[in-house]
Amino acid sequence: MPPAVESKQTVAGVRWEIAGVKIKDYPRLAWRGLMVDVSRHFFPKEVIMAYIDQMAKYKLNTFHWHLTDNQGWRVEIKSLPKLTQVGAWRVPRTGYWKGFKAPEPGEPATDGGFYSQEDIKEIIRYAEERFVTIVPEVNVPGHSLALIASYPNLSCTQTPQQVLAGDPWNPQRTNVLCIGNDSTFTELEKVFSELAQLFPGEYLHMGGDEVTRSYWDKCAKCQQRIKTEGLKNSEELQTYFLKRLARIIQSKGKKPMGWYEKLEGGLAPNMAVMSWKDMKGGIAASQQGHKVVMTPAFNTYLDFYQGDPYLENGPFTVTRLNATYNWNPVPLEANAANILGGQGSLWTEQVAHERKLQSMTWPRALSLAEVFWTPQPKRQWENFIPRLEAHLPRLDSAQVNYATHFYEPIVSGVKDSSGALQVVLSSEIKDIEMYYTFDDSNPDKFYPKYQGQPLDIPKGAHHIRVVSYRHGKRVGREINLPLSEVEKRVRK
Repeated sequence: MPPAVESKQTVAGVRWEIAGVKIKDYPRLAWRGLMVDVSRHFFPKEVIMAYIDQMAKYKLNTFHWHLTDNQGWRVEIKSLPKLTQVGAWRVPRTGYWKGFKAPEPGEPATDGGFYSQEDIKEIIRYAEERFVTIVPEVNVPGHSLALIASYPNLSCTQTPQQVLAGDPWNPQRTNVLCIGNDSTFTELEKVFSELAQLFPGEYLHMGGDEVTRSYWDKCAKCQQRIKTEGLKNSEELQTYFLKRLARIIQSKGKKPMGWYEKLEGGLAPNMAVMSWKDMKGGIAASQQGHKVVMTPAFNTYLDFYQGDPYLENGPFTVTRLNATYNWNPVPLEANAANILGGQGSLWTEQVAHERKLQSMTWPRALSLAEVFWTPQPKRQWENFIPRLEAHLPRLDSAQVNYATHFYEPIVSGVKDSSGALQVVLSSEIKDIEMYYTFDDSNPDKFYPKYQGQPLDIPKGAHHIRVVSYRHGKRVGREINLPLSEVEKRVRK
């Protein structure tokens, strides 16, 4: 079909024809997923359904829904109403995530939202019609500030807490559940019972990562639990928690899944894991008999910036388009039989709106779709680019935002034999022509063209501006960098 088939309006004057063909095709991996974090920023159900629509077009068949974290609880649990009355709301803040100020005295918590159980049923039906399975995640025992703000008795300190807009890593804020308190497991059983009834898929994700165990080291109840259960330390207490919650999930007829953590006491038996720091954890887990979804940060984290870091506001580092494409989710060292598949993971600290959600996902999710579908020997970066470019008009027609950063110059620095700074330009893809200026004017194809050699910097220059052209057409953004920034990029 032509790109106009994606239009949101009726299109007249187009002949809709498909050739009569037979296609034999099948995926490399069963789990071909994308994850969206709706805790850091809440997205209405219409946005989630539109996201699932785009996934389905590219045979991405698993939507991992990160429903809870420190900054918001997003799923209605009828037996625990405060989770959405309190935990779903925080004070409004706009800007850079780590710069958000704490709530002011008496400031109303008006930013947030949640999905009712009827909303969730509607979204599940919508996804099922498009052959997409939804895997819900409730992240515990860490990342639990929204839960603790709703029910302070579940923390080690049992002190009142507030849902915060920004990063909660502060010793005065308790975001870890008390494992020595049996009521913690009583309440979690209520949560996972309702999740099991809502979601028809086989997995329930329980998080389990980045636990600040220092809370447990200072908690008399947690220390008593360690003694009673014959555990060595707080690290083994985390394993105890995972095993106990895994049994609860299994009792509901579901399979437990969590983020991979290297723990002295190991993981829960029969627990599937997502390998997120790198692929080493996934390899080790697969060899130990665990089912694994590969989502290593430097290849699949869609919150990482995808262009020049000076122009981006990503909170961490870069994952360019070629990094998502040029990786193998089934490394030779892994037990391939235990690799379920892979996913792209989009954390939303710096993603406040649907258009940003889209541009952080696409086109990197297109490369992941091919990684998950196509056999490793049949994938080739150079051949992928024309296919990618053929789909950009379809995204335009569907009014889906996407990034074009893969077209843009990559600017770095070197030192010549005298120690003077020189500028080096490169690009992710072939057939890119780059034009530059040092005089702070906006370059186009009538300015000097980069010829592949380091550029000497004229005296008095303080910035370099660079633009890209491909096949005679300007593509991507203008890169405007102070030379002091280029100096930082000189390799030692």
